[in-house]
Amino acid sequence: MPEKIVGQIKIPPEKTLLAKEKIKHILDYRKYINVYAKREISELTEIILVGAFFLDVSDIHWEPKKEEVLMRVRIDGVLHDIFFFSHEVYNALCSRIKLLSGLKLNVTDRPQDGRFSLLIEDLSVEIRTSTLPSEYGESTVLRMLNPKWVVDMESLGLREDMLKIFYEELKKPNGVIICTGPTGSGKTTTLYAFLQKLISPEIKIITIEDPIEYHLKGVAQTQVDESKGYTFATGLRAIVRQDPDVILVGEIRDKETAHIALQASLTGHLVLTTLHTNDAAGTVARLLALGADINTIAPALNLVIAQRLVRKVCPNCAEWQKISPELYEKLKKEFANLPPTVKAPPLTPETKIPLPKGCEKCNFTGYKGRLGIFEAFQVDDEMEKFILTNPSIVDLRKKAIEKGMVLMHVDGYIKVLMGLTTIEEVERVTAE
Repeated sequence: MPEKIVGQIKIPPEKTLLAKEKIKHILDYRKYINVYAKREISELTEIILVGAFFLDVSDIHWEPKKEEVLMRVRIDGVLHDIFFFSHEVYNALCSRIKLLSGLKLNVTDRPQDGRFSLLIEDLSVEIRTSTLPSEYGESTVLRMLNPKWVVDMESLGLREDMLKIFYEELKKPNGVIICTGPTGSGKTTTLYAFLQKLISPEIKIITIEDPIEYHLKGVAQTQVDESKGYTFATGLRAIVRQDPDVILVGEIRDKETAHIALQASLTGHLVLTTLHTNDAAGTVARLLALGADINTIAPALNLVIAQRLVRKVCPNCAEWQKISPELYEKLKKEFANLPPTVKAPPLTPETKIPLPKGCEKCNFTGYKGRLGIFEAFQVDDEMEKFILTNPSIVDLRKKAIEKGMVLMHVDGYIKVLMGLTTIEEVERVTAE
């Protein structure tokens, strides 16, 4: 019998082996879910989770319709329809997930959040559960936080010149490094990669997160709990008294957190944090909108990064096609003023770029995995003085470009020429 411990589910070795050998793509996944939908709910739960693990699924969705319940999964940022369950099977499945997650089984008229761990192949995968009342039953979403997704800086997709800048900034003992972008753009992954570079017996690193997404050895991690009054602001105030060298603040979302984070950076701490803005140049305006003071922002900032995630072309099935004359002219114009430190592949009318086709290894999408596209600017003395004039977003962007910033979509185009992604992907995530 499978283990029925609230808070965790351990996948038996035989089921792990079956999934590893047999579930290679979405079609296999559908097939096995169909088989196990007729078995015990505990077995169905296991095959859904273990299959998702081996397909690198980030989220599993169940969406109740009038007649059936649709299951979808998100792979590389894109949702795929997987299976329709009867309401009877789904209700039993939902109860099993609620039990694992420590949620109340008899509560269906209000949202609930919980979590449990998936123990598989010597890994503990944390799974966040969210339920939401909907017209035809509870909608359920599982977020899978796979520890194998924690990467080092060299795996983020950074250009060589940008990697060098980031290394320089991480050596500084104080100041703020802000990573910006919308939800799901990889900000936390980037900051975790920075932390891994900083981890050392000689320094103390403390984080305050909402939630803790991945556990890092050598880092003291704490989690926001607003029900107990432990917010980013109260937690950060306490962390500063713990004599840290490096502080990670999951997100600056209010005036008090912004104020304490900026002050901490001015009193000898290196602060890493995230902010929701559309681009790097919008960071100062966003901090001002939250109530921070320009005279604090300017001297505190060290580095501002904006990023998005694009899907990588599947190396197994990608084809190459000659660039169109229109695209050649467009890229030629975009690359005309690249700083000399930025190395881009040669661009000629004969340049070939990748064309996604689709195969079993990429779930017939033409894409496999993701990488970041970035823009960033450093705040040196000249930039600090400029920020103190409270420039508009347009003027700040112009100044950053003058000082060598390569815009995010241009970084994406460079990666197209490198054969890593496609024009369509870059334009999908950077379109205004």
